[in-house]
Amino acid sequence: MDKYICTPLTEEKVRDLKSGDYVYLSGTIYTARDAAHKRMTECLEKGQEIPFDIRNETIYYLGPTPSREGQVIGSAGPTTSSRMDKYTPVLLDLGLKGMIGKGRRSDDVIDSMKKNTAVYFAAVGGAGALLSQCIKKSEIIAYADLGTEAIRKLEVENLPVITVIDCEGNDLYKK
Repeated sequence: MDKYICTPLTEEKVRDLKSGDYVYLSGTIYTARDAAHKRMTECLEKGQEIPFDIRNETIYYLGPTPSREGQVIGSAGPTTSSRMDKYTPVLLDLGLKGMIGKGRRSDDVIDSMKKNTAVYFAAVGGAGALLSQCIKKSEIIAYADLGTEAIRKLEVENLPVITVIDCEGNDLYKK
């Protein structure tokens, strides 16, 4: 079933999503990969705040290529999500509602998603140039020294994703 959703994600929106749903996301999402996740976790361990209010937000596991002249962003394909698994449960506990990447998630992440009413979307790997056309605005908001892995705030319009794991733990990869 096709669904059009505007961020931020609410518990009600997340509960309405089922594994296998095609979703078109519009609104604000954030990017973060391995290095940014590690830094956010280190901040939390020191009792510091992370660079943005994560409640009801969506993180896209993305490290875009440099943009060409006239482009908002370069190629914007997803990275392998399992690399973020060791950091994800603590972010879900803080209110993260959505994640976009590719590949399977650990049982710990799925259990945390069920506990915290969150959803995992897959974006199509290898289609980064096409996905970048859905990104209307990109701004580095933290960790600029990480280069492509800096945290970015993106404005997206009809970003196509698939609900892979819903908040009940139904996993499209295991069907």
